[in-house]
Amino acid sequence: MALPKFAGFLLLPLLLFISGAAHASGVSFDQNYQITWGYDHIATLDNGREVQLSMDASSGSGFASQKSYGSGFFNMTIKLPGRNSAGVVTAFYLISHGDRHDEVDFEFLGNREGKPITLQTNVFADGVGNREQRILLWFDPTADFHSYKVLWNHHQIVFYVDDIPIRVFKNNKRIGVPYPTQPMQIEASLWNGDSWATDGGRTKIDWSYAPFQAHYRGFDISGCEFQSQDAGRCYSLAYWWNSWKHWVLDEEQERQLEDVRKNFMNYDYCADRSRYPVPPPECH
Repeated sequence: MALPKFAGFLLLPLLLFISGAAHASGVSFDQNYQITWGYDHIATLDNGREVQLSMDASSGSGFASQKSYGSGFFNMTIKLPGRNSAGVVTAFYLISHGDRHDEVDFEFLGNREGKPITLQTNVFADGVGNREQRILLWFDPTADFHSYKVLWNHHQIVFYVDDIPIRVFKNNKRIGVPYPTQPMQIEASLWNGDSWATDGGRTKIDWSYAPFQAHYRGFDISGCEFQSQDAGRCYSLAYWWNSWKHWVLDEEQERQLEDVRKNFMNYDYCADRSRYPVPPPECH
């Protein structure tokens, strides 16, 4: 499979240090995050600037941001479990909590050694999900760290891999499509997904390869911290990610996105007529 001919990466603007936007370079894990489960399966490294999640037959593990956010540009740098990771799911996502939750997912679906790892993205809004897209990455995500990012403003959600846009979910509330607007935490986890993750659940986890380990870096956060008494401020144009030039992709980003879709996408819910004989409205 040929590599896409990316002419260059989008150079993101310098982050503005404005009131309510949390951002710092090289911050340690415990400044912005906390362990949520699998406490004895998590290790902090490099003076707290790296976290290792582990999973074995007894448990996986996960962590979450200490605060919730109403918009932002969220980044995590991840190195996935190597060797035989079939059935193992490594995740990085935004999520609200409650019955009708919002969620924006990166899920990495492990595979047998030598076979490609699938990246699945999904969007839930007002409790409605089932918007999966899947791509095969153009590099080995187990060999080194790569960055995975989400831009979330009131106009669009953009998923990035190493600054290359791989998916856009537009705000189409005007045509009745729910859009994530609830305050969301940033979460990450390593967990057992062998009921569905690899070959539709036919390939199970080989526990002889445990413990499986995923490494996370980049615990600074560029986001509008949610405050219930002033929720609307997270749409303010004072935050760079809400500025007009982030309402749509530019021409180069559109080309990069099309290259990814053409060369690496192997599933799109919008094209799945067995699930959606009539495509959802956002797919038109």
